[in-house]
Amino acid sequence: MIKDISRKKVDNKSIAKNETKNKTINKTERVNTSKKLFTTKDIVYTAVAVALMAVCSWISIPTTVPVTLQTFAVFLTVLLLGGFKGTIAILVYIMMGGIGIPVFAGFSGGLSTLAGPTGGYIVGFIATSLIMWLFENISKKRYWLKIVSMLLGLIACYALGTLWFMHTYTAEDGSSATLMMTLGWCVFPFIIPDLIKLAVALGIGMDKNLRNVILGSNN
Repeated sequence: MIKDISRKKVDNKSIAKNETKNKTINKTERVNTSKKLFTTKDIVYTAVAVALMAVCSWISIPTTVPVTLQTFAVFLTVLLLGGFKGTIAILVYIMMGGIGIPVFAGFSGGLSTLAGPTGGYIVGFIATSLIMWLFENISKKRYWLKIVSMLLGLIACYALGTLWFMHTYTAEDGSSATLMMTLGWCVFPFIIPDLIKLAVALGIGMDKNLRNVILGSNN
């Protein structure tokens, strides 16, 4: 009897240890799964976001800086995918254009476009996404902070693009662009259209029903 009781105690201890091990393994698996930076679904979303940015850049009105829907696509990408994954999508888009794939305005591409006078506004999209990402953790439940992050991101894009335009642009007579000239060509005409794009992207990105339709009900 005593031996049987001791055996049962040993068996119970073994079962308890095994259960503890299984729980630890399950927790580890969950942590490892959550640590995955990109799932297959994320890769698909990224590809769709890159395609959206390309299509929105092709819809353009040719001016000194082409009027496109790129800004709308950038805002929407970050709002839907989040700061990290949205920034990755934007980087992929810019790299695709940099290697010559015609994803920029006017079906253009290549390093010459990025290095040209208007290239700073394209690279500036990265600054936009980084600023929105920075605000992401504190602005999830604060609508006005989300708007602030988008406005600051837009301003950063303007600033980088303007500085680069002034640095690279040379007129036919050899003169360079002044600050006011650059703002008049590349910023002031775009403010109202970009604010409209911001508002539309915000409306789509913050609407739960639309998010569920675009990303799926589990997001």
